[in-house]
Amino acid sequence: MNITQHTDYALRVLMYLGACPTRRVTIKEVAERFDISRSHLMKIVTELVAKGFVDGARGKGGGLKLARPATEIGLGEVVRRIEPSLELVECFGTKSHCLLDPACRLKGVLGDALRAFLSALDGTTLADLVGSDARVYEVLRLEPPGSDALSIAVINHAGRK
Repeated sequence: MNITQHTDYALRVLMYLGACPTRRVTIKEVAERFDISRSHLMKIVTELVAKGFVDGARGKGGGLKLARPATEIGLGEVVRRIEPSLELVECFGTKSHCLLDPACRLKGVLGDALRAFLSALDGTTLADLVGSDARVYEVLRLEPPGSDALSIAVINHAGRK
């Protein structure tokens, strides 16, 4: 199985936004973090907005955020809606020219593999990818959600003693 670079980048953008649930993120920030050209990323983000995965706001205070909670964004849905084609081989399409097509068992096996691939993605949400894994936040150079609240609570607690 293989997904296009476009879909790969779309998933990265969604993961980044999922790791920043309390604030809007700029395209510039994501582009710099992943070393992706801003113009290329703009096309991907435009599609993510159009397909209802991302909410984009222009102007001061604008930026990107997930259009719905990360727990409600399944990877299978993202791949199905972003990937241009899930036709693994020519015979999956309507214009097959393969001589073996009428008697081919490979098509069935590949169809089963594609269904298994999508089923695995369907069982995973964006929240499952980001979650509370400190390593994700570390490599993205982000503060885990709630880390500020924890620091404040410790300072306030220490100040009372």
